[in-house]
Amino acid sequence: MGQHPKGDFDLSRAVWQRAEGDTSDSAVEVAFVDDLIGMRNSAEPDGPVLVFTQDEWDAFVAGAQDGEFDLS
Repeated sequence: MGQHPKGDFDLSRAVWQRAEGDTSDSAVEVAFVDDLIGMRNSAEPDGPVLVFTQDEWDAFVAGAQDGEFDLS
């Protein structure tokens, strides 16, 4: 279990998901555990995990949908 200022993120209970149809070796994966959301790189499953609260995740998803992170 990882200690985190936002609470405990129990990686042993994480069910990692990626975008449907993504079969690449290096994909973004997310896991929803209790009230926290984890994000990792599938190429480094034992590497660092970004941890978000539900409010942070909702803001991130809304920003992505609004194009905030588009490079063009």
